Amino acid sequence: MIPATAEVHFFETDYGHHMLAVDGSRVFDVPIDAAARFAGLDESGQRAYLDSMGLDGEPFIDDTPPTNMPVRSLSLAVAQKCNLACTYCYASGGDFGGPARNMGWEVARASVDRLVAEAEPGTRINLAYLGGEPLINRALVHRVTEYATAQAQSNDLRVGFSITTNGTLLRPEDAEFFEENGFAVTISLDGIGQVHDRLRPNRGGRGSYDMILRRIEPLLALQQNMQVGARVTVTPHNMNLPETLEEFVRMGLHSVGFSPMLASPNGRNELERDDFGEMLNQMILCGQAFETAVKIGRRYPFSNMSAAMQEIHRGTHRPYACGAGAGYFGVSADGGLFACHRFVEDDAGAMGNVFDGPDLRRNQWLEDRHVHGQSPCNICWARYLCGGGCHHEVIHRGRPACDYIRGWLHYCLQAYVRLSEARPGYFGQTATHATA
Repeated sequence: MIPATAEVHFFETDYGHHMLAVDGSRVFDVPIDAAARFAGLDESGQRAYLDSMGLDGEPFIDDTPPTNMPVRSLSLAVAQKCNLACTYCYASGGDFGGPARNMGWEVARASVDRLVAEAEPGTRINLAYLGGEPLINRALVHRVTEYATAQAQSNDLRVGFSITTNGTLLRPEDAEFFEENGFAVTISLDGIGQVHDRLRPNRGGRGSYDMILRRIEPLLALQQNMQVGARVTVTPHNMNLPETLEEFVRMGLHSVGFSPMLASPNGRNELERDDFGEMLNQMILCGQAFETAVKIGRRYPFSNMSAAMQEIHRGTHRPYACGAGAGYFGVSADGGLFACHRFVEDDAGAMGNVFDGPDLRRNQWLEDRHVHGQSPCNICWARYLCGGGCHHEVIHRGRPACDYIRGWLHYCLQAYVRLSEARPGYFGQTATHATA
């Protein structure tokens, strides 16, 4: 076993021995004894070893948080209410712990105006509709989409739209609207049949799975400009991920992604430490199905895997897990700005309002959440691929999933090498990692 190091991570495949240089997230083939040799060096020797590979120079990421970032993406809590009673809902049943209410036109228009005002011509802005259940306020979704499209055209901007819905209120005409406006539509589905029903019942206790499948059929039949995907929240009670993935792929969903339940307001259905090993095993089985499909030239819409492959290939390195509190904010029904949609009505992520823009709490947030200031992230080899983990989950739950994340990324690095060797065209070029 090679000791952990903050600067490199060694791994093996059938194609040989490899190393991830943490700074810049660069993958190299290395000699068979490289890991053992590296482990035997002191700190200065390890630095010299990396320098000999051309890995010297200024770090890709320093300690400085970003400043004066334009707001590029907003998620609108257009309905802080819901018709389901999901057992773990991060929004406390849809109302975020407050009175149920819809967003009004004044707040929605100010949100679009905020995006347009801060965007440079030629750039892209993004609007996401969430809840609660956003289709409770369908009329506002339509009005905002039309307004944002017109404002983008008038200001030489591109605008993208997405919506996350439980699917129970979808109508056939929604498919036409989403297709016309190129929506990314995410359906919350937590498994097949009764597995989903136990986790996502309606308020009377009845299951919602069969209804959702009927209501998404028009979307699946029409999708070209729009993309319809499923988001599966993983709890201790729906761990059969390969079966779920295969069924949703068979249905024709454009993407299927899994996300562990780490922090729910009531503590129900959160994954515990013993659950993460099983989830990792299940995710790797899904990843192996992805590898098999890619090697024969078949698209396989397992979004966790496809995103990881592209990020490793690009050499993604980031000081934050996402854009929360930087270029992305959640907007509450009354116009409050929050670090992301999960922080709506949560003082831990409050940062002003959409009328006046982010306040000074944003600067402190970006300083505090930088991966270099997070422990033990600042000495973890996965820090620039992970970015320190979901801010909401870390603040409210801690870091129970670190070993899972490292295990998943270790597997993804191995899969990346295997796919770059077996089917380099998947990445768009022949040389995808270097030899030291």
